[in-house]
Amino acid sequence: MFERFFPDEYVASTYVIPFEKLYAEGYRGVIFDIDNTLVPHGAPADERAKKLFRRLNDIGFSSCLISNNQEARVKMFNREIGTRYIYNAHKPLTKNYIKAMEIMGTDRTNTVFVGDQLFTDVWGAKKAGIRNILVKPIHPKEEIQIVLKRYLEKVVLHFYKKGLKNKKD
Repeated sequence: MFERFFPDEYVASTYVIPFEKLYAEGYRGVIFDIDNTLVPHGAPADERAKKLFRRLNDIGFSSCLISNNQEARVKMFNREIGTRYIYNAHKPLTKNYIKAMEIMGTDRTNTVFVGDQLFTDVWGAKKAGIRNILVKPIHPKEEIQIVLKRYLEKVVLHFYKKGLKNKKD
């Protein structure tokens, strides 16, 4: 019942993802959500985010940000990152995941998506046929509509983790 929302992977942080390994596996593009995926909600790019995008560039990845935020927010974050972006993306609709791949020159087989929300980020990536990685939110301060969705996410993640445990047994 909840499987449509299950992430392909679930990790503690964007900053622990082995991007070199993903590149070796043939991935060439990474699509990122911003808030609570790369920085706390509403924050500018910090040193850790800047370092990550330099690393991705050095590895050879193309990148693109897709956010449901308005352009001013996305532009402010991207000022020192300098990657491509799509704002007001209407995730989980798939059209902007597809547009991001077109911008990067990648496709469903060699693109990975990284985000912190199941019902927008992960579900949209899954519907678009993109490998996805769910990360734990960076900071608990969020807008009220996201706080409410987090309660439902806890239920889905309970069944996701239970399924992983059953596979191991």
